[in-house]
Amino acid sequence: MTDIYTAIVEARTRGRSAALCTVVRARGSVPRHAGSKILVFADGHTIGTIGGGEMENRVVGVAVEVMQDGQPRLVHHELVDPKQGDPGICGGEVDIFIEPIKPEPTVLVVGGGHIGKAVAHLAKWLGFRVALSDDRPEYCNPEWAPGADDYLPVSMSELPRRFTFHAETYIVMPTRNAAFDIEGLPYLIDQPYAYLGVIGSRRRWAAAAKALREQGIPEETLRRVHSPMGLELNAETPEEIALSIMAEIIMLRRGGSGEPMKQLQMGNEE
Repeated sequence: MTDIYTAIVEARTRGRSAALCTVVRARGSVPRHAGSKILVFADGHTIGTIGGGEMENRVVGVAVEVMQDGQPRLVHHELVDPKQGDPGICGGEVDIFIEPIKPEPTVLVVGGGHIGKAVAHLAKWLGFRVALSDDRPEYCNPEWAPGADDYLPVSMSELPRRFTFHAETYIVMPTRNAAFDIEGLPYLIDQPYAYLGVIGSRRRWAAAAKALREQGIPEETLRRVHSPMGLELNAETPEEIALSIMAEIIMLRRGGSGEPMKQLQMGNEE
């Protein structure tokens, strides 16, 4: 059991998806009783067992579906009559709860200047895992930006080899110029992510997007990019801009509207 819990922590940290299957109810003669667990990974690797055999095989199949859609399931199996489709003949019945294990939400900050430093600090305070990357080592170290979980002093072209992208990755790019975006974005834009934001004015992004289209990046892919990123707060300082960026990420992650709470309250009262 300890191995399963350790594996869950490691999977979330390393950006791996999994599903935890737990016997929550057992009656009569069954292979394993309540509390038995099996951890299933996307590649089919498993840790633990809920009894083996056809029942476990079916549960593993459902676990793969749970990893794909992110929705937990409660599965019931009777082990009485294989001729009726039951996965066993023991004589009992079991309920198995299958829950998705998602990667740890991670903010990848690409660009470790003053705004990147502020984003890394705020994202960590908000409970995200934080990775900071900059091709300038002096802007990518614990002394300059303390508190990040990972420091990646490499170019964007190296990031796919050094960082595990997944569905809970929030890419924040407070980069130093449009040329940097044009050169580096093709290495990131097709990676898995929940959010990809690029700093700058509308004019800067329009110029970058035009150049990226000319490189063959589809318009549909470019539409997924948030640029200018952040909510409109009329922010000026690095800390205020970081707040604007993280507010947009939280809004999208939690399904918020970004409207003032007062305005929403007044609408409910009408």
